[in-house]
Amino acid sequence: MFPAPDIDVHSEVPIYRQVFQQLKDSISAGRLPKGSRLPATRELAGLLGLNRTTISAAYEMLESEGLISGQVGRGSFVTGGTHTETRGIDWKALLTPGASAPPPSAASREAISFASSRPSELLFPTDEFRLSCEEVIGGAGVASILQLGSPGGYSPLRQRLIAEARHEGVMGPGDDLIVTSGCQQALDLLQRALVRPGDTVAVEDPVYPGVKNLFLGAGAHLTGVRMGPDGIDLDDLRRVLERERPKLLIVTPDFQNPTGATMPAVSRKELVQMARAAGVALIENGSYSDLRYEGHPIPAIKTEDTILLRSYSKIAFPGLRVGWAIGPHAVIARMIEAKQLSDLHTDQLSQAVLLRFAESGRLEAHRQRILKAGAEKLRAVLSACERHLPEESMFTRPQGGMNLWVRLPEPLDAGELLMRAQRDNVTYLPGRYFTVSRPDPGGLRLSFAGLTVELIRAGVSILGEIFRGELERTLSARSLEPAPALV
Repeated sequence: MFPAPDIDVHSEVPIYRQVFQQLKDSISAGRLPKGSRLPATRELAGLLGLNRTTISAAYEMLESEGLISGQVGRGSFVTGGTHTETRGIDWKALLTPGASAPPPSAASREAISFASSRPSELLFPTDEFRLSCEEVIGGAGVASILQLGSPGGYSPLRQRLIAEARHEGVMGPGDDLIVTSGCQQALDLLQRALVRPGDTVAVEDPVYPGVKNLFLGAGAHLTGVRMGPDGIDLDDLRRVLERERPKLLIVTPDFQNPTGATMPAVSRKELVQMARAAGVALIENGSYSDLRYEGHPIPAIKTEDTILLRSYSKIAFPGLRVGWAIGPHAVIARMIEAKQLSDLHTDQLSQAVLLRFAESGRLEAHRQRILKAGAEKLRAVLSACERHLPEESMFTRPQGGMNLWVRLPEPLDAGELLMRAQRDNVTYLPGRYFTVSRPDPGGLRLSFAGLTVELIRAGVSILGEIFRGELERTLSARSLEPAPALV
């Protein structure tokens, strides 16, 4: 008999990983011997009441570890064996502990996915981008672009970014700039340069999982600072600075991921004063700052005591992986050393193409299209939340960015309800992936930028029906419970 996995919907472990681990254990224990045929993904999904893509993700992990093999037209068969058949090094035993990162997107192309914070491919100006590529490749300097380059970045792009930063007033005489593979690599280089195991790092709570898992993986002690409607809660931050004495403080002041909150100018000034008085290094993640759809831009926090991170990923093409960091000379120099050890040198071709895309005016034209579309999508998701979510729900109302945060009324648990949503072909990320110090079972992130207005409305409508139905069912069941005896 096939040993069907026993899924725990209350577990912090993602469903697809539970399926993978239990099937792997069955293979190792001999309950699924070599040559056994696994159920088809659709069959097992139906048996467990899961989305087929969840089973596919688990099977892909089993295949990547050499435990099963998919055969076209026949199915998937066990190729790994029990522990007694294992030969050589036990690579799994050698691995260091991993962080609880969100699962890779296992949603089908037909699914309505609010899970990924990224721009829509439908808005990519592929013809204009292709022209930029042709201009770079056809240029006289293409041979030097294809040669080894500086780990600090493609020099012409770096000089352009420096000039823009000085014009904006976010780069002082004591600062330097490094071009990185997006903001994520900039954060990784900063933790290599500044953080030792056991150091305390203060982050927003909830926070983008890429920040949380990166510093946890580096051995840092993370402490969360509560998020409010106007960004990081300064009263809570004051307590954290006094009690925890962190070495670093990382904030996203514009359209924070996952909440969408933005810090007012007056709060930014107070934040800088607090960090300076506490002797805390302040890292400003400005990757969403260009995505303002309404209201007036607020100047960046950046001071001589601050490191500013920016990226082209949100307003151009995430696949090119071009970001940058501005900070004190000594810090940037150490980041350049760490980058050289990591990947030797920068990807000059991507940076040269993006530079040409910007110099030609195509980037600004594309940014305007992104802002117009983003405004429409933001209005659509806010309107849909007002119309379809349970009345007791709360959700943020950002003026830009790609995300908003929803908090469902008690006793609803967004993690438990995710499987229900996936069965109806809608997906999102529940709060457990974002929270640091304060569990928020009712919280979830809706990332709307990658969807059309029509899909946003349809997806929130489906979620609203699921959430309202579960709330009614739960409250009805509670009302039927017998009252306690009076003695």
